[in-house]
Amino acid sequence: MKLRRAALPLALISMTAVALAATAAVAQLRPPVGNRAVPQPAKPVDIGRYAGLWYEIGRYENSFERGCDAVSAEYKLRDDGLVQVVNACRQGGLDGPIKIARGRAKVVAGSDNAKLKVSFFGPFFVGDYWVLDHGEAYDWSIVGEPSGRYLWLLTRSAEPPAAMRAMLESRVRELGYDTALIRPTLH
Repeated sequence: MKLRRAALPLALISMTAVALAATAAVAQLRPPVGNRAVPQPAKPVDIGRYAGLWYEIGRYENSFERGCDAVSAEYKLRDDGLVQVVNACRQGGLDGPIKIARGRAKVVAGSDNAKLKVSFFGPFFVGDYWVLDHGEAYDWSIVGEPSGRYLWLLTRSAEPPAAMRAMLESRVRELGYDTALIRPTLH
């Protein structure tokens, strides 16, 4: 009986250690928080004008885009009211193999079309996609989500003018983001 009592605490300590190690490993995969007070989207979004091809010119690094350059995102309106999403990148550099992720998005009711729920892995894995600000001509967009861990800077051109890049960096800073965490995307 004494062996059982001694074995129980040892098993509990071992399980606790494994659980702590797993929690630490998952925490390592999460990007740092670059904005602890993510603002609400600045203006409504016309989904028809937002649709089309966008180029990522910068982002907060994340596990699902690690090593990606030449990143693009294409949005198309579907007949069922959802938005088709096709993200593409070159893995490991500009000459690397193309990696494509297909998903769908649903506009969040009451958000003026500025908040979407996006899924690449079915209905059980849904992420937030907030269009925090965009150009009046839909030539640039700043996208984030509530945790402040993700940020994307998008333009309609893979190589936007320097003035647009500077304006985007300034606007991102105004929104409360740490611009030091932005990883420029090569095209």
